[in-house]
Amino acid sequence: MKRTPDLSTAVWRKSSYSDGGGTNCVEVAPGYPHLVPVRDSKVPDGQVLVFGTTAWATFLTHAARSA
Repeated sequence: MKRTPDLSTAVWRKSSYSDGGGTNCVEVAPGYPHLVPVRDSKVPDGQVLVFGTTAWATFLTHAARSA
């Protein structure tokens, strides 16, 4: 059974690629083995997406190619 990690004590880190203007802010919470929690920093109490590390690495690779 898959379980959602407890993120109540997560320490969120803003992406270095966020524009700083408050419009494109993505945060990740490191420290969860095999998982990468991601949220929109403009809505900190909103939904969190949780990716596996392999899926997240694949996403970053493709995003970097598109930049």
